Amino acid sequence: MTRKIALLIAASAVIATPVLAFQAQGEQEATQPTILDRVLDRVLGPAEQPQAEPTATSPAAPTALSAVLAADYRADDRARDRYRHPAETLAFMGVEPDMTVLEVGPGINGWYAKILIPYIALTGNYYGSNPGPSGRAMTDEQRARAAQFGDRFRTEGEELLGVDRERINYVWSDDYTEEMNGTFDRVLLFRVLHGMRNGDVLLRELRRYRQLLADDGMIGVVQHRAPESETWERSNGSRAYLRQSDVIALFELAGFELAASSEINANLNDPADHEVGVWVLPPMTFLERPGEQTIDR
Repeated sequence: MTRKIALLIAASAVIATPVLAFQAQGEQEATQPTILDRVLDRVLGPAEQPQAEPTATSPAAPTALSAVLAADYRADDRARDRYRHPAETLAFMGVEPDMTVLEVGPGINGWYAKILIPYIALTGNYYGSNPGPSGRAMTDEQRARAAQFGDRFRTEGEELLGVDRERINYVWSDDYTEEMNGTFDRVLLFRVLHGMRNGDVLLRELRRYRQLLADDGMIGVVQHRAPESETWERSNGSRAYLRQSDVIALFELAGFELAASSEINANLNDPADHEVGVWVLPPMTFLERPGEQTIDR
């Protein structure tokens, strides 16, 4: 029995930002390693060559999404639509409003959460989630804040988006239940892989998502990409950039294989050579560097 998983990887411009789709291996095959070169050659072509845009996994985004994107509460967020292409990205991932969708790492007032909650929660099931604190040392204050996060997430979502808080689900990954397994149509990770890798929880969480997904479920990922020639020290997530081959290998270890990719979010203005990392890029710059005003995270 197989599951389909869509992985969107947002990357930097040296190798343009791709959208990748992964298909879960069958239960029997999951323990067998796949040949990474075969996957890359079949889906991506040569390592650093742009590819032809593949067919999206679903038709164009429905009209309801257009209404969400045009909502007044997105007035400040909308300036980044031309960089992040939310309608095209969600269409490629095959996200539909009647699905059960898990967004990983949405945060309070999250950019994509403000799109997904009103788009999904009224006719489908929206879940926000973050990696649980299991295995990590936390102070009492940190644990108290973590316990309150879900309640704040639902309350602020209701106040800002006008969606009943009872329709905004939030769950820490430590609290996924057996009943949740096999019930999710999509798991979405927008620019969070590096944080999970830095926290040494990425592989653990990918295995959890594999259990959550329905047989035809998919994972969508957007992640800043380092060139394949980059050193490990500069592509291990500490600068928020990850090599595409490393991401593919990690997903393979969790039982996934690459199915499709896209260059929807390619950012040819980003050289991916920032010493501090992606955080120097507008609009959340830690450092000012000439010529970076046209680069968006």
